[in-house]
Amino acid sequence: MARHINPSGSTNKAIDALDRKRERERRFILSKARDNAPELAVKLVQRLLDAHIIEINDVQSVQESMERQLREPAELEEFEIRLKVADIRTLVPDPNILTLYLTAYIINELIDHPKVQDVFGSDLDVYNAVDSVLAKIRSGAED
Repeated sequence: MARHINPSGSTNKAIDALDRKRERERRFILSKARDNAPELAVKLVQRLLDAHIIEINDVQSVQESMERQLREPAELEEFEIRLKVADIRTLVPDPNILTLYLTAYIINELIDHPKVQDVFGSDLDVYNAVDSVLAKIRSGAED
């Protein structure tokens, strides 16, 4: 007897596999960021300064804020993270969720930090500067 193949069944399996891969990548990135927050915060603030994205008058204070933001997403539900990045989620195709999270933080909250004088550049400029530091974590998740 001939066996009928259900194309939607194989499509669902492929989608489920992609979802599992994305979830593993997300957990890996968020845990790496939490575990390496102090070093990443230093690199991120330096990159933002070098790219003339932020102008600040107290590096240590901003690094501490960035370190807290690197630790926080690992403790949040996916819904909470998606809510924070909702207005910029379509900024780039296949975004790094942590880069989106930090970009949203920089453009929506860091700008009000008492030690930040100004934030320059477009949302994409901020995303690219942040991702230039965090892309190394993401590439480790893909191995």
